[in-house]
Amino acid sequence: MFGIYISFRGGNFVENRSKLQMLIVTALFAAITGILAQVVIPLPLVPITGQTLAIGLAATILGSRYGTLSSILYIIIGAVGVPVFAQMTSGFGVIFGPTGGFLVGFIPTAFIIGYYLEKTKFTILQAFIANIIGMFVTLIIGTVWLKFVADLSWMAAFMSGFAPFIVGGIIKAILAAWIGIVVRNRLLSANILYFPSKSSAN
Repeated sequence: MFGIYISFRGGNFVENRSKLQMLIVTALFAAITGILAQVVIPLPLVPITGQTLAIGLAATILGSRYGTLSSILYIIIGAVGVPVFAQMTSGFGVIFGPTGGFLVGFIPTAFIIGYYLEKTKFTILQAFIANIIGMFVTLIIGTVWLKFVADLSWMAAFMSGFAPFIVGGIIKAILAAWIGIVVRNRLLSANILYFPSKSSAN
């Protein structure tokens, strides 16, 4: 009985350590998002940034649960004052400002990308499709938010918050799919990623 108890406790220890490891990796991706957010191409209303690439990478590598958690953590870090948003900005003013919809949109985007891959397969092709879907989710939420917060017409919101980002979004979807799947496979081989659900580890 004692030996069984030790074995059971040991199993729990390994599982808890693996979960802690995943949380650390999740926090790391939140930090990576903050770094890539500083890669900016300025535009009049909404700049092109590396944020969406980072969100796509996180969701492709970590899946729906931890990818979404990474996005939430990133937004919380920026909300409390750490300058991790684009152009070294932070605070609730950014979140509730004209471009805040893109930040808020990262949360469902990460979940949808990860969920799509978990329900299909973690391949470069499926990851590209997932990231394209995610791109449109972010752009739609961000554009609708921009229209109402900035009091723009639908056409002005579309031309400022949607149209300029389509080509760049496709390029970032390709990069997120390719880099994401390669990195995910490497991390899985190194036992750095832990997924209790078999379907999410395919």
